[in-house]
Parts: sequence; C-alpha cells; structure tokens
Amino acid sequence: MNTSLRTKRARSPHLAWLCPLAIAASCLSMPYAFAQTPEQAQSIKEELKTLREDQARIAELQQRNEAAIRALEARLGVASPEPPAEITTGTAAPGTATASAANSVLDRLKITGDLRLRSQHDRSDSDARDRTSGQIRARLGATYAINDRVTVGGRLVTGDSDDPNSSDVQLSNWADDLGVSLDLAYAQLKFGDLTVYGGKFPQPFARTDLVWDGDVNPQGLATTYKHGLAGGGALRANALFFVVDERAAGSDSTMGGLQLGYDSPTYGGFKYDISGAYYHYSLGSLNGADSGDWRTNRLNPDGTFMSKFELANLLVGATWQGSDEKWPVRVVGDYVKNLGAIDKEDTGFGVDVSVGRASKPGDWRFTYGYSQTDVDAVLSAFSHDNIGIATNYKLHALTVDYTPMPKTAISAIWYHYKPNDPAYAGSNQPNDWLDRIRLFFLMNF
Repeated sequence: MNTSLRTKRARSPHLAWLCPLAIAASCLSMPYAFAQTPEQAQSIKEELKTLREDQARIAELQQRNEAAIRALEARLGVASPEPPAEITTGTAAPGTATASAANSVLDRLKITGDLRLRSQHDRSDSDARDRTSGQIRARLGATYAINDRVTVGGRLVTGDSDDPNSSDVQLSNWADDLGVSLDLAYAQLKFGDLTVYGGKFPQPFARTDLVWDGDVNPQGLATTYKHGLAGGGALRANALFFVVDERAAGSDSTMGGLQLGYDSPTYGGFKYDISGAYYHYSLGSLNGADSGDWRTNRLNPDGTFMSKFELANLLVGATWQGSDEKWPVRVVGDYVKNLGAIDKEDTGFGVDVSVGRASKPGDWRFTYGYSQTDVDAVLSAFSHDNIGIATNYKLHALTVDYTPMPKTAISAIWYHYKPNDPAYAGSNQPNDWLDRIRLFFLMNF
C-alpha cells in the first residue's frame, strides 16, 4: 500500500470530528442571530404596515391612470395595445386554455338571420287576371371581429342572384330546390367615428324605397362617419364608390355618391333628422344588365338609357314620442330630382306617416305612405320593386305591423297604384288602378 495513502487515512479520524463541531456551533449561534428586543420587533411591524399601505396607494393610482388612458384613447379613437400574457406557475386545469380560446372566438362571432313567409294577391280592372301567389325569403349572415378595428362579414340569401332588388323566391316550378347566393361579402375597418367598407356591403345611406330598394347592397368602396354632439345630436357623412359594371373592353359603369346628414337632440319628446345626397352615375356599359335592371326607364334604340342619372336627393324625418312610449309618431319626406334627365320627367317624392312601434310583444304600428315618380326620376335598377311599375307611378300604401312575440312580426300591406303619365304607361292601362295585398310572417334570430 502506498505510504502517502496510509498517512491520509491515519489523519482522517481527527478530521471527522471537525464537521459535527462546526454544525453544532452554527446551530447554537442561530437563536442569537435572529433574536430581537420587543422594541425592535414592534418597529419592524410598523415598517411592514407602512409598506403595505404604500403598495395599496400605488395600486389605486395605477388603476386611475389606466382609466384615464382608456378615456383619452376612446376620445382619440386609438385602440389599446393587448396586455402582455400573464406569467403563472404551476399546471393549468385540463381544458382551461381551450375553453378560454373558444370563448374568445365566440365573443367575436355574431350570427343573424331571418325567415319570411309571404302570401300575395294582385288585382286589376283590365290589365290582367287576378293572381294569388306565395313567396319565401331566408337570410343567414355573420360577422367576425378579427381585432378591435377589422371586421369581416358575409350573408347567404335565397332568390335570383341576377336580381339585386329582391331575395324572395316564388313558390312554384314543381317544388324545385331554392336558389341561394352570397349577397354580402365585405371587410370593415373602424377608426373612431369613421368606418370604411370594401367588397359587397350593406347600404351606407339613409334611404327610403323611392331611391334605394331595401335589398340593394352596393359593391366597391364606402365610408360612413358619425360624430356625436353634446346633447345627443350627431353629424353624419356617407360616401360610396359603386362599381356597377366593370368591363375588360370598353367603358365601365360606376356611381359616386355623397350624403351629409344631421340628427337633432330630443327636445320635449321631439327630434328630427335631415339628409342631403348627390348620386352621379356614369353608365358606360349595359352589357351586364337585363330587363330587370332598366325596367321602366326610357331607352334609346340601341338599348342605352335616354337620360343620364345625376340624382339630387333630400330626406327629412321627424319623430314625436309623446307621453306613451308605445305610440311614437314618425313622419318622413323624400324628394329626388334627376339633374341629368333629357326633359321634365325628372322628379319623384314620397311621404310616410307611421304611428306606433313594432319592437316589443304586443306592439302595433300603422303606416300610410304616398309616393309619385316621373319615368326617369330615379334609376329603376336600384329603386324599389314592391309594385309592378318601377317608375312613372302614383302609389298609396297602407301597412299594419303587429309583434306577437319576441323576434317575430306579422304584417299586412296594401298597395294601390297606377301609371302617373299616360304617355309612359307601357303595357298598363293608363287609368287602371292596380292593387297588391301582402300578408307575411317574419322570424328573426
């Protein structure tokens, strides 16, 4: 055996006593190291109390600062940055992250839709035989908020995809399946009071059926601006670049429109609104149009429109609430003049008076309307198709709406109409009053 190794082993019994002695000394010294007098302990407690109070005040100040920042961002239309992910320790409960992500997606997704069943009866003195028919309309739409600024939307509807004025389907054709098309597909960007749309989007203008049918959804680019005023009023501005028909060869058909509006505050139960618009059509191409698009407007021998369409439109409304919230009174007047018409067949107007509301179960609403247009007062491709004459008509309309239960409505409408100018009556008898009666049941979700 090596001598040096024997020497180390011989010394090891003496070294072994050092570790226990050091540990014992450390243990004996610990109570003396942490021992404090009663005065020192009380001082430490008071200092800890002061630190906790300071921490609470700092947290309160931080909350106030966050609230002030959020308020300023809301006034400036600036989105808040996403908070950093919280750092945690330990293991999350199974499925917690998945459930949180699913809830976030569902919060950003909104689905809406409706189903309408309608019966219609048409009667005339000598134009055609009386007719009774049925129609159905179904719509399913959705929007999804990608973030605080960007939203995408779309909607599926029944109806003829070549008819922008209606999504109703006639119950006929030996029970053939219903046609379905996409009538909305758009992106929406929001910047405070300003919203920008691109694609095929909901109608951005304040409207009545005189100029814009409720089913017409333009395509192209639009902006809407609404700024709230002190007292509850608002200023509005809406603009649209409408791609009517784009052609690879030849001129395109487009429309540029601008509408400015004002909504008043409520004074003693009374408020009013006013909107002025100008719509300028450049109809270079009619190749994508059909008889449902020009309808009763006058045409040249080559199939082009005789008049240009540069529409100046004024819309005025007034609402009086009164003492009973179930019976508000609403009056709306709409006036349009085609500055591009070739003659005096250029004017249209309408007045609607409604009494009551139709938003809660048990509500009733009664509406009477009168409207009249010249043959080229509006572009018939996008005006209403509620009756058999698109322009050049005199129309009385009486509507009764009843809300039997939430998300439902029952309505009855009577249209009484005839041609306005006998020179442009076409196939209709100039003095023959026509009647159309509609009864429908609507369900929303």
